[in-house]
This record gives sequence, C-alpha cells and structure tokens, in this order.
Amino acid sequence: MSKTAHIRMEVLSQARYLSGVRALVAAVAERYGFDQCACSQIALAVDEALANVINHGYKRQPTGKIWVSISPIEDGKDVRGVTIVIEDEAKQVDVTQIQSRSLDDVRPGGLGVHIIRELMDSAVWELRSEGGMRLTILKTRTGGCGDASTNPDEKGGHG
Repeated sequence: MSKTAHIRMEVLSQARYLSGVRALVAAVAERYGFDQCACSQIALAVDEALANVINHGYKRQPTGKIWVSISPIEDGKDVRGVTIVIEDEAKQVDVTQIQSRSLDDVRPGGLGVHIIRELMDSAVWELRSEGGMRLTILKTRTGGCGDASTNPDEKGGHG
C-alpha cells in the first residue's frame, strides 16, 4: 500500500472470521458517515472478496494470511469515502481473467466479482510483487444509499 492504513488487520483464510471482519468494516463505514444501506454494501463487498480469496486463492487452506486495510478518503478534514485494500499470499491469477460468470447462468455462487463491482465505486485487482494478490476497493459518500443524514461526530458522542 502506498499510504498508511488507519486500520490494518490480519486474518487466517477461514470463513469463521468473515462475520467479525464484516462487523468491523460496517462499523468503520458508519463512523465515516455512510448510511446503513451503504455500510451493508461495503461489508458485503469485503465479505465477497474475502470468500473469493479463501475459496479460490487459498483453495480453503486454513492457514493462509489475508490482510485487510481500511482508510478514509479525506477532503480536508471531512471524510468523503473509504478505501479498503485486501491482500493475500495466495496463488496469483491473471487480473484480466477475474470476472463474474454470466448473469444468464442462473445457479448459486460465482457472482462475487459482479457484486463487488456493482456495490463499490472502484475495484482494482493487481499482482503483489511479493506474491499473492491485492484488491483495492473504494466507495465515496454520495446522497441516498451512501451518505448519512448527519455526521456521527457532530451528534456529540461516540455512537
């Protein structure tokens, strides 16, 4: 990562940790001023990305390392969005081959990449020079689903 993350965690490639990561991501997004709808979308996108790393990158090997970094997108002193970087040491794949299956192919699974791209403003997969993959996703606050009616810090409490 080029800039220092505000939050950085390491988890093993085990599905049992997904709910904790989702909860943390949603809570941080709420503190950044996203509404509940957008918090849920961001958490779902992260969940899908982690599930892909666990299932496809590490082939369900439970000892793989995954790093999740969260940083605000700031405009002066105001937070206008969030950047989340997910890194692993799993098998590298050709980034041009990272795609969702056809939506016409109706069956369970296989839509994680589609969900990530639909819910987030940007999703960029790249190879890490030290091995593994890096996914950088970002979402900005824009009216409706994505922008809380008031900044939580202006309510006079810590939520």
